[in-house]
Amino acid sequence: MPISWTGLGPELLLVMDRTAPRTLRTQLEEGLRAAIRSGRLEPGERVPSSRELARAIGVSRGLVTECYQQLSGEGYLYSEAGSATRVAGAASTRPTSTPAAPLQAALAVDFVAGLPDLASFPGSDWLWSQREAYRQAPTGLAGYGDPHGAGTLRTVVAAYCRRVRATAADASRVVICNGFAQGLSLTLEALANRGVRRVAFEDPGYDQTVEDTARRAGVQATPVPVDDRGINVETLASSNAQAVVVTPAHQWPTGVVLTADRRRDLIDWARETQAFVVEDDYDAEFRYDRSPVGSLQGLAPDLVVTIGTVSKSLAPALRLGWLLCPGDLVEPITSLKAIADRGTPTLDQLALAQLIQSGRFDRHLRRMRTVYARRRDTLVTTLAALAPRVGLSGLAAGFHAVAHLAADAEEDSVVEAARQRGVGLYGMSRHRTSGSTRPAQLVLGFGNLTDRAIRAGLHDVADLL
Repeated sequence: MPISWTGLGPELLLVMDRTAPRTLRTQLEEGLRAAIRSGRLEPGERVPSSRELARAIGVSRGLVTECYQQLSGEGYLYSEAGSATRVAGAASTRPTSTPAAPLQAALAVDFVAGLPDLASFPGSDWLWSQREAYRQAPTGLAGYGDPHGAGTLRTVVAAYCRRVRATAADASRVVICNGFAQGLSLTLEALANRGVRRVAFEDPGYDQTVEDTARRAGVQATPVPVDDRGINVETLASSNAQAVVVTPAHQWPTGVVLTADRRRDLIDWARETQAFVVEDDYDAEFRYDRSPVGSLQGLAPDLVVTIGTVSKSLAPALRLGWLLCPGDLVEPITSLKAIADRGTPTLDQLALAQLIQSGRFDRHLRRMRTVYARRRDTLVTTLAALAPRVGLSGLAAGFHAVAHLAADAEEDSVVEAARQRGVGLYGMSRHRTSGSTRPAQLVLGFGNLTDRAIRAGLHDVADLL
């Protein structure tokens, strides 16, 4: 489908050589034919109005009109009364590509984990924050920004994390990044430059994220098992790792919380071995029936790098996050950030700072806690009614749960059969480094599903579960 250019007409690069023996009209006709044949101008696409093209290339409007009439007669262009002149459908000689057939039918209900409610993004508040940020920003902030991040946002983030996550943050140790993926990449590369050669990660955990990022940084990744108390610190201590990536507040994807004794053991291990802890604080804002859990960074700010983002609290598309760094890692990480992209977009940073400072961010979180709690309850009650033998865990926070299937259930078969019915289910095996399907478990995301969709999806697969 061609782009519908608006205005008087799109600019079009056509080179006119006034020293050439060919007339200007001939050059114009040949240039337009070549642009159409090569596919530079696609079928149905507007060409500039005769007045605008004449002004752009410095010829009379009558010459352009005559040229358009000639090409229309040859079948390259067409126009209708009161409409713009466009490229004819059969004029291009560029091979047309046939759209690839979809590999599978679209899912009617998708229990994919990790997505917030995209329809609840506070668009009006975000637009207000952008306008206010732009109105208040000095002219100089429209230039290349500080790779540390905008000072305003770093100050706001530090204060926010101290208030709601009990961190020991200050603005000088905050680096703004483009989401978790970049934050992890910058951190592991900085640690590799300090001599770290092995990083541990939770198993089950991310599906290849840490391993792939570590490989690019030149660091070996080692899995460490997770049980119902969080990461096994004894196994970690025997892994010879010099750093570890953890999700202590709400382990991804099992949902368990790192217990107080394990937290102490983890910090003790880091101190004794001079190792670093990389804390992914991805959805701690959404808690329901448990007491708040503080950040590990507040216990050992000299050993912990905390990565926070708004991907779960607002939307992944914003690509805004932050790193709370030990003092001696701030400059190395900032230098790598400068090389990577010269800094996160400043105006977006200022808008986020405005959103948080205004209280609208807190208001949005309060509303979404209610929404996700209701959806969690819908998942629990519906599954209890339709498949009472299926247990659920990991429900104290966030917007995903773990479903424990029967001992003889075939995880892959359940997932595939559900997909044939238009329901997206996802096995725990994709988060295990071994790929094992035992025990058979599903990771059920409900953040981006309505209550009605949750009920409908579970109804359609209840017999499979």
